[in-house]
Amino acid sequence: MSDAVVDELTLDLLEWLATRERTYQEVIDVWRTSCPRLPVWEDSKDRGFVALESFNGREIVRITPSGFAFLQQRKLHIDPPSPGSPDFIL
Repeated sequence: MSDAVVDELTLDLLEWLATRERTYQEVIDVWRTSCPRLPVWEDSKDRGFVALESFNGREIVRITPSGFAFLQQRKLHIDPPSPGSPDFIL
């Protein structure tokens, strides 16, 4: 697979995460793959586009400012959360 394919899938992941809060288990169930050519989840973590947080005893996956910037560069339709919102991650 080309990097362009992985980038498009990464955008899909980030858009999916932007719609609502997701648990780590939910994200892994949907996005983990054993295919070394489609490292969407792993690549998103490595690039700093997503972060894990503990919240009320659950592991939550959220988009980082870098992830929102990547979305904005590619899609221009997603507004990042403001610094005071619960979805904002440094």
